[in-house]
Amino acid sequence: MKIPITLVGAEQLRTELHRLKTKDRHAVITAIAEARAHGDITENAEYEAARERQGFIEGRIIELEAKLANAQVIDPALLDDDGRVVFGSTVELLDIAEKETVTYQVVGEDEANIKLGKISYSSPIAKALIGKSEGDVVEVRTPGGVKEFEIVGVKYE
Repeated sequence: MKIPITLVGAEQLRTELHRLKTKDRHAVITAIAEARAHGDITENAEYEAARERQGFIEGRIIELEAKLANAQVIDPALLDDDGRVVFGSTVELLDIAEKETVTYQVVGEDEANIKLGKISYSSPIAKALIGKSEGDVVEVRTPGGVKEFEIVGVKYE
């Protein structure tokens, strides 16, 4: 099953994978060798910490390789869906009750970061927005109750 991810998100995963393989993996191998040099490894906290770190790094490498292998990379700049909200699009919303505007980009799960205005395509707000167009009003169930948003603009960038 292909998992959607933006071009930027895929590049971030590739960068992390490269760092793990070229820097972090070698650093932890060195740390393990140094800890072994200190003698008895059965009660060596440095050795245990380095081995634990190595397990994390190797696990993360496997996880990133699988995510990239299953990724369906989407470049939002190449989209033009006649003003409809789709994966990768950036949406400007007017919170009708608060009279405030917010901007979100609909992204993959690994890229989601509300502080950066990136929401997962599987989030309640993204699910309510996908397929809608500028001028539409959507209702979103939030922990604080139902909120209404008007779609002010949709961009593909």
